[in-house]
Amino acid sequence: MKTKSFFISSFLFTGSLIFLLMSTTCPAQEKPWIVPKKFEKMENPYLNAKDDDNLGRILYTKHCKSCHGKTGRGDGTKASSVDTPVPDFAKSGFKKETDGSLYYKSIFGRDDMPSFEKKITGEEDRWLLINYMKTLVE
Repeated sequence: MKTKSFFISSFLFTGSLIFLLMSTTCPAQEKPWIVPKKFEKMENPYLNAKDDDNLGRILYTKHCKSCHGKTGRGDGTKASSVDTPVPDFAKSGFKKETDGSLYYKSIFGRDDMPSFEKKITGEEDRWLLINYMKTLVE
């Protein structure tokens, strides 16, 4: 009887400990985001395009601002509600990204970063968004 009681107590203690460890919020580890070489080397065909209609800004405001913030600092209103760290565009890691890499990450997404493949379908629109994102940290 003593063995059975000890077993149940140990089981409950271990289960409680596992539950506590799993429910403790700790900063998410950002895993490397591997961009296919095809996209990494992709050149921006709209690099010097004029955006007289401010389409890049409009798309950013509609789809990105809530997490990435008004100035791309990762401080949008929804940033604290996602598990994946929201990047700060002013950091050197973002500035070193190729346009093709930004395109891939922005359009296809992963984890908490949603895919915009079906929401932003025009190629020019996609690139104007990338161009606008880059202006936030100049």
